[in-house]
Amino acid sequence: MNTALRVDCLVKDFASFRAVDEISFTLPEGEIMVFLGPNGAGKTTTLKMIMGILVPSSGSISIRGIEQFPDNPRTKALLGYMSQKFSLYPTLTAFENIDFMGGIYHLPKDFIRRKKEEMSAHIDRKILKLQISRVPPGIRQAVALEICLMNDPQIILLDEPTSGVDPETRRKFWKEIYGLKEAGKTIMVTTHYLDEAEYADRILVIDRGRIVLDGDPQECKQRRAVNSIEELFLSAVNENSPY
Repeated sequence: MNTALRVDCLVKDFASFRAVDEISFTLPEGEIMVFLGPNGAGKTTTLKMIMGILVPSSGSISIRGIEQFPDNPRTKALLGYMSQKFSLYPTLTAFENIDFMGGIYHLPKDFIRRKKEEMSAHIDRKILKLQISRVPPGIRQAVALEICLMNDPQIILLDEPTSGVDPETRRKFWKEIYGLKEAGKTIMVTTHYLDEAEYADRILVIDRGRIVLDGDPQECKQRRAVNSIEELFLSAVNENSPY
């Protein structure tokens, strides 16, 4: 299986604080990886380096064999990113957000129009014409995912995409993620919901900037003789604790 993403000895320092501490991992094409860790563990910082938004202090990242660096047009075309907080501009409507991002990607106007028509088929147009800050969280997430996918990326990075939504919306969102996998996409998801790791092909746990667990969720549970993802997560994090 080909490698979609390779991270080698990646480090990110902010002054005297080391947010990411020499992490390495690979993500094969067509897999779903769930990226877990406590608050401040380094998840979002890692995703931003993968996207080229942050420059690593050291180490390397390759996207389908192409070296990543800020504003690399070759990797930008392969990646889609749904940020935890900043995927959408709150003062713009859903339609205006689509127009704006379509312009950034230099997408044809007919394509952008079709995207808005497709969204209108399952979301009330009156809602899509509201400022996005006034739209219910579940619909905001759906719009953010559509915008993340506008450039038809091969590798999709989702930073806490189900945060703040109800269980039914979470279930529907994961159905969408499985649909993307079936379409051949490679997906990396950060989440605070430990049960979502059950949906993954791979689980990656980071704590204090270091990878403390990497592997198939079921195999990891068997290897550590635990019965749940929560027990697995606590086992990995506690093992790394200095206390």
